Amino acid sequence: MQRTTAPFRADVVGSFLRPAAIKRAREQFAAGEIDAAALRRVEDEEIRHVVEQQRAAGLQVVTDGEFRRAWWHFDFFDGLQGVERYEAEQGIQFNGIQTKARGVRVTGKLGFGDHPMLEDFRFLQSISGDAVAKMTIPSPSVLHFRGGRKMIDAEVYPDLTDYFDDLALTYRDAIKAFYDAGCRYLQLDDTVWAYLCSEDQKQQIRERGDNPDELAHTYARVLNKALEDKPADLTVGLHVCRGNFRSTWISEGGYEPVAEILFGGVNIDAFFLEYDNERSGGFEPLRFIKPGHQQVVLGLITTKQGELEDPQSVKARIKEATQYVDINQICLSPQCGFASTEEGNNLSEAQQWDKLRLVVDIAKNVW
Repeated sequence: MQRTTAPFRADVVGSFLRPAAIKRAREQFAAGEIDAAALRRVEDEEIRHVVEQQRAAGLQVVTDGEFRRAWWHFDFFDGLQGVERYEAEQGIQFNGIQTKARGVRVTGKLGFGDHPMLEDFRFLQSISGDAVAKMTIPSPSVLHFRGGRKMIDAEVYPDLTDYFDDLALTYRDAIKAFYDAGCRYLQLDDTVWAYLCSEDQKQQIRERGDNPDELAHTYARVLNKALEDKPADLTVGLHVCRGNFRSTWISEGGYEPVAEILFGGVNIDAFFLEYDNERSGGFEPLRFIKPGHQQVVLGLITTKQGELEDPQSVKARIKEATQYVDINQICLSPQCGFASTEEGNNLSEAQQWDKLRLVVDIAKNVW
């Protein structure tokens, strides 16, 4: 059965490889050779093109490729009230490679005001035609997890209960603001739930003085509080990411440690789950997906390398997943974006579009 509302049987996580024109314009902007308006004109043109390419690939959903961002998360956090970016001592450590040394910290009361990404969404909506425009933003748990207590001003938030309450309300306001701007498909990108599946990451959490099980319950409460009063015609998805930087990764381990609280307890409309390799574990945790409208979008097509998957093997894995969740609650997508940061993954633009056409073709065949 095809779907006429989000998520779609063939869906996409969000980011695309940055075109040469964007990379060049960003270099010129950094060097002071062009101003912000000129940079935005280049971004506008390239976003128009990537929307056309998504439609040509057969997708019913389009994103702006996150072309205006350097990072999948920091750029959004920069626009929140009470948050500031800073130069960190070192970058985030992936499997054998480090990101740029950047971070964010909470220095004031959290809030959501006239965020610049509202205008970014309005532009996408204006050029999306009959496709559904999807907005992607980081999940609230991401703001807390990386730095924890030490990156939250203790004078502003002496009690973290107040911090988490404000975090939830900030996201409730964000969801309403994007809805009022016309958004009907919003995706929260979240690396934290995958970290809570990793024994190595959980040990690091304990070493810094946090309890991973308590964090899971806290993050679930924040998400559900943020989703209170969500309009019925707004689809909110949650992408559980295992790390995606220059085709590397951070966390490994199946979803079982968080499956009951996340799938069974968080009021999300669609879970985008990475299932492109053995590090992701089996489909058994999907037994906690709620019957009914809730969808699970299987990320069976990897964005980390360009070789195309065998369609029959992908279809066999979809069939395997139906042992635990109804086929009408399953969709298909790449496992992650193609460029969670502006550096992008190790594949070509041609391979990127081949991957998306494969997703569309398999979805048509299965559903």
